[in-house]
Amino acid sequence: MLTLVLLGLVSGLITGVSPCVLPMIPIVFVAGGTGDTGRAEGRAVWLRPAMIIVGIVVSFGSIALLGTLLLSLLGLPTDLLRWAGIVLLALVGLSLVFPQVAHIVEKPFARIPAWTPGDKRGVLGPLLMGIGLGTLYVPCAGPVLAAISVAGATAEIGWRTVVLTASFALGAAVSLAFFAMAGTSMAKRLAAYRQRQRAFRVGGGVVLLVMAVAIAVNAPAALQRAIPGYTASAERAIARQQSVLDAVAPGGPAPAGWASCADHQARLGTCGPAPELASAGPWLNTGDRPRSISGLRGSVVLIDFWTYSCINCQRDAPYVKRWDAAYRDAGLAVIGVHTPEFAFEHDPANVAAAVKAEGIGYPVVQDNDFAIWNAYRNRYWPAKYLIDATGTVRAMSFGEGQYAAMESAIRDLLRESAPAVALPAPVTAGADPERSTSVTPEVYLGAARGRTSYRGDGDLVAGRQQRFRLGAVQPVDTFGLDGVFDVRDEAVTAADRARVRVQTRGAKVFTVLSGHGSVTVHTGAGADRVIAVDGVPRLYPIVDGKPAPRTVELSLSPGISVYTFTFG
Repeated sequence: MLTLVLLGLVSGLITGVSPCVLPMIPIVFVAGGTGDTGRAEGRAVWLRPAMIIVGIVVSFGSIALLGTLLLSLLGLPTDLLRWAGIVLLALVGLSLVFPQVAHIVEKPFARIPAWTPGDKRGVLGPLLMGIGLGTLYVPCAGPVLAAISVAGATAEIGWRTVVLTASFALGAAVSLAFFAMAGTSMAKRLAAYRQRQRAFRVGGGVVLLVMAVAIAVNAPAALQRAIPGYTASAERAIARQQSVLDAVAPGGPAPAGWASCADHQARLGTCGPAPELASAGPWLNTGDRPRSISGLRGSVVLIDFWTYSCINCQRDAPYVKRWDAAYRDAGLAVIGVHTPEFAFEHDPANVAAAVKAEGIGYPVVQDNDFAIWNAYRNRYWPAKYLIDATGTVRAMSFGEGQYAAMESAIRDLLRESAPAVALPAPVTAGADPERSTSVTPEVYLGAARGRTSYRGDGDLVAGRQQRFRLGAVQPVDTFGLDGVFDVRDEAVTAADRARVRVQTRGAKVFTVLSGHGSVTVHTGAGADRVIAVDGVPRLYPIVDGKPAPRTVELSLSPGISVYTFTFG
């Protein structure tokens, strides 16, 4: 539990210094410095900013965890809390500018007794202000905040999620506390403030009114998008911690083969069958006609998880749009999955407006019930899953970055599905039009670990002698069998007219063989080569060339066992 608390705090601290906190800085600075600091003494000076931060922590944590669920149960508009916060911010700004408004606002609280000795006005005002500001706090969507939002939206709230929420909210408020106390300190120390307190209050009120209007029209987003995501690598490091993974993991087992793509670096692998797009929608840019993975067989599919108020997603979107424009005619189908982080992002009208404003032309499905999110065991905004023409997930990329690698993977799969396809020049700096993003990962042939990379007729079932046939096409990073083999958990053993075919990327190919006999290596480049095999399992080099996609076939004499292929 202590580890979970520390991870939540650190993740909150990282979020608190990210560009997403920018709209809150002038607000808490003004709010912290516009109290009656001129007459306050001692600890009372810091009471106002402290209670503002307490209100933000309580409000933000509660809304992140329970806001969506409560609004849904009560049948209230999903953006109610956001607009309530904007109205409160504008009301505070007006009360600072116009004393008559301040008198009206304070009147309902006049009969409430003070909560602390020596402070007749108590702490209720700053606390309520903090609670109102908490409804406007929209931090960057790191994996920890994603976990909190998903748990709240799906009503799957456990003790780990509560601990993570509390520690994250506290960490995220630390930077805001600094600015609130800075405002208080400046107001207390500057003689100019004491002499012109009224003018400073009016100026602060104007700042709050301007920020209320700016937040209402989402004006700060342009500035946030322009600032690089300098906290992304730190957020990814937090996301890899097992305590966070345990707390954020969606329910149900991971799809078969997901673990083989655990590094999530946009490199091509064989991750397993792509889950279906099971959300109820609505669908945008399709006339509300659903799309499906099965219906997109034959196309390379990019699934892009995003949410419209996520600044990370807004910085990520231009890359996805460029890929869609460049490769749609070559066979790429992009599907945007809008899974909401906050309650107001459930509103179909808001999502439709965001899609139009962003200039998104590919299909987008609203995943308000988190059905697709959970099916993919996703934990991140943004996140990408690249699916080949056979419906197999081949690459994953989480968060911002890795754009050149992802585009190269897209190009590789388009060539794999249609070798004669004419591709345009890459649209991402650093994407290589000819070379693959990496060498093929290790390929296992036994039944225990070979099913995810096997492509062909017949099933790998340990303990059987089976007849196999090669498929018409061998996808990259997979193997196929032809002839009769004895299948074991760790290897396949040739019985009659046995051949192994592997489609690979890389300069070098090695295989682990055992038994007594020979193996004929056919690569289509030059003469075939014969390898003598005699004895226990060991590594044999079979190709040493230049980096390139290639098909390698091995013809095996009876009794030869093949365990793995490795590449370099």
